[in-house]
Amino acid sequence: MNILLILKIIASLATAATGLLALVKPTAVYGFTGLIAEGPRGISEIRSIFGGLFIALGIAPFIFGETAYQVLGIGYLAIALVRLVSIFLDKSTASSNLISLAIEIVFGVILIWR
Repeated sequence: MNILLILKIIASLATAATGLLALVKPTAVYGFTGLIAEGPRGISEIRSIFGGLFIALGIAPFIFGETAYQVLGIGYLAIALVRLVSIFLDKSTASSNLISLAIEIVFGVILIWR
């Protein structure tokens, strides 16, 4: 198994793990997103979007192969691009935001690389 595939697997598993954390403990999302869920409706959104969607995106490459790795990578790069714009527009230079940006770029590049 080559190093690039190992890195893709790590990125995919990290995505699914983030989703699993959000599903099981939605209040933990605040620590890395700054989002606070007020009431059952907010908790439901965190469980479904950060939980369900991230789990599905993280495991999709294990089901569908290389193309799904690339789709996940494009998703990370799109998030990174919008986050970068937001950092400037919203003056949101919190360290957690910059760390998220770096992770998204690194995961995105790894996942789209052939």
